[in-house]
Amino acid sequence: MGGSDDRKEVKATPDAGAEGTAKHQPAEDEELNRRLSHIKHKILVLSGKGGVGKSSVAAGLAVDLAKRGKRVAVLDIDIHGPSIPRLLGVEEERVVGTEGSIHPVVSSTGVAVMSMGLLLQGRDEAVIWRGPLKYGVIKQFLRDVEWGELDYLIVDSPPGTGDEPLSVAQLIKGVDGALVVTTPQAVSTNDVRRSIGFSRQLELPILGVIENMSGFVCPSCGTKVDVFGSGGGASMAEDVGVPFLGSIPIDPELVKACDAGTLGPFLAGGTPAAAAFAETVAKIIDRTEGKPNKEAKLHSEPTADKPEAASNADTADKRAGKGQRVAVPVTGGKLSAHFGHCEEFVIFSPKETSEGTAVEAEVVDVLEAPPHQPGLLPAWLNERRVNVVIAGGMGSRAQELFSQAGIEVMVGAASTDPKEIVQSYFDGTLVAGQNVCDH
Repeated sequence: MGGSDDRKEVKATPDAGAEGTAKHQPAEDEELNRRLSHIKHKILVLSGKGGVGKSSVAAGLAVDLAKRGKRVAVLDIDIHGPSIPRLLGVEEERVVGTEGSIHPVVSSTGVAVMSMGLLLQGRDEAVIWRGPLKYGVIKQFLRDVEWGELDYLIVDSPPGTGDEPLSVAQLIKGVDGALVVTTPQAVSTNDVRRSIGFSRQLELPILGVIENMSGFVCPSCGTKVDVFGSGGGASMAEDVGVPFLGSIPIDPELVKACDAGTLGPFLAGGTPAAAAFAETVAKIIDRTEGKPNKEAKLHSEPTADKPEAASNADTADKRAGKGQRVAVPVTGGKLSAHFGHCEEFVIFSPKETSEGTAVEAEVVDVLEAPPHQPGLLPAWLNERRVNVVIAGGMGSRAQELFSQAGIEVMVGAASTDPKEIVQSYFDGTLVAGQNVCDH
């Protein structure tokens, strides 16, 4: 990057006050908060195990966000093994600074980058620091880097639950959440559970799980080979009650693009891996910005993205308020007792009667149920702006998933006419029976 004469190259030396762990100076904290106040969304990318392609996923997500016109930066806090500079094609660049400020390197994709790899004098130089020094340099990155106005800051952390992710979780206030990367195999998903436990202990929201290296599709014959197994990420996400955001397949061209720092051109192509990144990013935007899926067939009136919470006094008004979209699983024209294996979902919204004194349940969409896949339905219904599900029964793990997606669940409804069930819900007279699927 070019600069004025007062800019100088920044060296890989920790903050002078980094000897003490988590010692906050009021002036430093004020400056750190000022910098971060210009960043709308902050996301921490975690993995419980190395070798799952976490940094490749973080870089790909950042590039895809930038493709959509978002202002994006990646902070690489893997002090000992920084790989983001190479993935984003800025490995040979070095950051420069002025008094009290460090200027990130901007890649050809428009993504700004800050990494220890941009401070080292050569690719063979090793960083041999203990925890307090790592905390100090991460704090310095957050406090002193001129991030500017950003839509997203993606923080790529090293594997595990050590000093680096802990430091970021302590330093950044108002993190949108963590993205947890795994591969399908059990040895990976078992370790990823620790990252989820880490996030919950720190009260860090979990945006979802991304399964990387999810099968290889032969470019010649189209045959899919599940090199590391299949479905492990989705199954694990359902088991621990967090959203599953998608699977990214193995693609040799993606590997080449990561090595060459050419993720931008690769993600502009029409490969399955590029499509998987695009679908995953759309879900992340949905979860962070609360925007509806534009492709969903919506026939109800547009509403605010996040309705205000209602008090006990206006619960009935909330049930029948504008924007309510109630999904009922249906088989053979009646509410299906088997929620995850129904024929279709019928979506209802309240419609004012001609007298204007009450509302009636109106069908606004009938959707063929997607193929059964663990963890799919909460995100699928969320994309269709459903905010209430009425079911005969639902397992406790599935209910946790729906809660994570912001969808209220009512269980114990009888297998009768779905319109009558929703009408009684709007009227406040629905009586729920026993949950027929509590496991």
